Parts: sequence; structure tokens; C-alpha cells
Amino acid sequence: MYYFWNDFSVANTMKTRFIIALLFFTSLTFSQVKNDTIVNDKILIEGDSIMLTLDEVTVLKKIKFDSTKEKRYYYWYWKKVHNAYPYAKLAAERLIQLNDQLKLIRSKRKRKKHIKKMQKYMEEEFTEKLKKMTRTEGKILIKLLHRQTGLTVFDLVKEYRSGWKAFWYNTTANVFKLSLKKEYHPESKAIDFLIEDILQRSYSKGILDKQKPRISIDYFALSKKWENMDMIAVIKNRD
Repeated sequence: MYYFWNDFSVANTMKTRFIIALLFFTSLTFSQVKNDTIVNDKILIEGDSIMLTLDEVTVLKKIKFDSTKEKRYYYWYWKKVHNAYPYAKLAAERLIQLNDQLKLIRSKRKRKKHIKKMQKYMEEEFTEKLKKMTRTEGKILIKLLHRQTGLTVFDLVKEYRSGWKAFWYNTTANVFKLSLKKEYHPESKAIDFLIEDILQRSYSKGILDKQKPRISIDYFALSKKWENMDMIAVIKNRD
């Protein structure tokens, strides 16, 4: 028992010394910041070679709901956006991957074969999951695909298959009141801004993995434009 307690005391003393040294170094480092500079989101400490990267922090205005009903509507739509976003993000990643691979293939026949292989893989990966999506989630997904790839679903099908198949894809979608030509315009459509707002808040909280959009979006400028939107009316009249 004596030896155990003695070893414990030594270990505990070493641990304490280490923590004290760490706190001393930390306080010394931050005491120097006021005399140093910040360049490209990094703190450069004068007289040292230490460089600390500053994490980007986005501070968003807290949502104030006018009623319990409005709050229910918002979180109902919030869930729909969260169900659709991962597929749009993954599709964009696969598209970038496909384009990078095609740059290395010169033969038209091999390129066509590779595209077909990727299409089969995507269909196997997505089809059953997409069948379970609601109509609202499908509409959101079509918009988000435009956000993440810069192309409408119709254009994606047209580019990687054929115009004729794209036409039939769009015709079939229209039967279910879904247009594959839909674009994402948070600057002019309130429902699209609501989607963007949900994404930005989810990014800032770490709920969704952030992926840079392929279209230009100035979220903070748009926030001022849409700050007085009637959320219930916007969700009810979503297109």
C-alpha cells in the first residue's frame, strides 16, 4: 500500500506540474497577442515562430417565433431540409469525383462506359432511399442539387445521359408535381431563403457538414431582406 501511494503521489505531482506549465505557457501566449498582429485569420506572435489559426465563427440572430403554430411549421420544414440535404451534398461530391476521373480518360467509348458505371452506382446507392422521400423533401432536394452543383437536375441528366432521356425524366416528375428544372433562388424566393437559413443555422451548430454552394449566395444581405417574412404563409405556399 505504501509503494502504491508513493507512486500515486509522484504521478500526481508530475501531472500537477505539467498543468501548471501548460497554464503558464497559455497565459504567456495570450498576453502577447495584444502586441502582435492578425494576418489571414492567424495570430502572428512577435518575436516567436508560433502561429495560431483562428476558427471562423458565425453569429446568427436568434429566431423569434410569433406563435407556437409558427414554431411547429418551422421545425416541420427544418426536418424536411435535413432529410434532403445529405443526398444533395453526396451527389455534388460524386459529380466532382466523376468530372475529375473523366479528365483522365481520353477515349469517348471509355468515358461513356465510366459514366454508365457511375450512374449504376448512384442508382444502387440512392434509388431505394429516394423512394421513401416525401414530395416536399423531393422538391427541396431538387433545389439543393442546383445549390450544390450549379446545375438543375434536368441539366445534370441531359449532360450525363441524353436530352431525350432528360425530357422523359422531367415529364415523369411533372406527374408527381416535381419539376427537374427548378432552380434555387434565395434572393427572390422566400421559401428558398428559408431553406438557406436552416442550412446556415445547422452549419453554425455543427448539425450539418458544410459544403460550399456552387452558386453565389450572400446570406447576411438576404437576412435583412427576408427578416419580416410570414413563415407560415411561406411554408404553406411553398412551390
